[in-house]
Amino acid sequence: MSDLDQLRDLAREFFARESTPHQKRFAEQGHVDRDLWRKAGAAGLLCLSVPEAYGGGGGTFAHEAVLLEEQARAMDSSFGNAVHSGIVAHYLLRYGTEEQKLRWLPGLASGELVGAIAMTEPGTGSDLQAVATRAARDGDDYVLDGSKMFITNGYLCDLVIVVARAPGGLSLIVVECPQPGFTRGRPLKKIGMHGQDTCELAFDGVRVPAANLLGDEGDGMAQLMTQLPQERLIIAVSAVAVMEAVLALTVDYVKQREAFGRELMAFQNTRFTLAECATAARVARVFVDDCVRAHLAGELDLQTAAMAKYWTTEQQCKIVDECLQLFGGYGYMAEYPIAQAYVDSRVQKIYGGTNEIMKELIARFL
Repeated sequence: MSDLDQLRDLAREFFARESTPHQKRFAEQGHVDRDLWRKAGAAGLLCLSVPEAYGGGGGTFAHEAVLLEEQARAMDSSFGNAVHSGIVAHYLLRYGTEEQKLRWLPGLASGELVGAIAMTEPGTGSDLQAVATRAARDGDDYVLDGSKMFITNGYLCDLVIVVARAPGGLSLIVVECPQPGFTRGRPLKKIGMHGQDTCELAFDGVRVPAANLLGDEGDGMAQLMTQLPQERLIIAVSAVAVMEAVLALTVDYVKQREAFGRELMAFQNTRFTLAECATAARVARVFVDDCVRAHLAGELDLQTAAMAKYWTTEQQCKIVDECLQLFGGYGYMAEYPIAQAYVDSRVQKIYGGTNEIMKELIARFL
């Protein structure tokens, strides 16, 4: 058995034990239990693609992809590890000094620290050029003022990478929290992903050591553009896994449910609908697996990552909708997993850069 197969088994058992049974409670409180992060760290499921020297698993993005797939198949939309391990940890790994990496990465890997990244602002959306949060230099510190919106892991985070305008231009600065001037709103009420920790963050004269700057002042936009393909690939990986999970759920349902004296699978409309969905899911799987291969080889470019994010999330929403229809009225009942998948899927076309932005990026390379 390969290490990826072993990881898949471990992840499947972890989500079945620690996450799936608690989704309702997570949804009611608006975030996972803080202890879930420590349990995931103890199980070796955090920062899988971070070198062992910094407390990580020493694996590759392939290991992160396996974990993402198993989380999606467990119908867990609450645990924000994709941001924590797949995004935040890699900004630190790529742009942090050795001291910064040794200071923060082991805590992220153990679950003692929860990471977030704060890009979006109330008035900016996907337009990172319009970021208004300021980082004024004052001696050996930066003083941050501004607010960030829709921040995953914001309610529980212990450190947050903030995109801000420093004297030298757009920059990435790590804020350790809590501290004076830093406040977080209550978990936001969303139409889906109810258990995922998402909130607004405010910075009112927050003093941060200048040593918390990642890279050099003014490097922020280049750093973001370099890392965004992995973020978009993460979304695409999850999209494919949701398609496959929803298809399996629906096939099982239509083979058991009867209407007009025969099982739903006996109707041509059911078979044709599922055939179309299965074909789209297979094409998406082949495409995304090729993107993962390219990413592992350092060859995934901006436009292909944008294509993957845009197309797979469109297909995800379409397939979930088609499958929900086959459940009839039961598909509209909140307690059915297909209904939860429906509302959870919609945001995939929005975060990580809206699909409209993805099309603009793709068009620039034509």
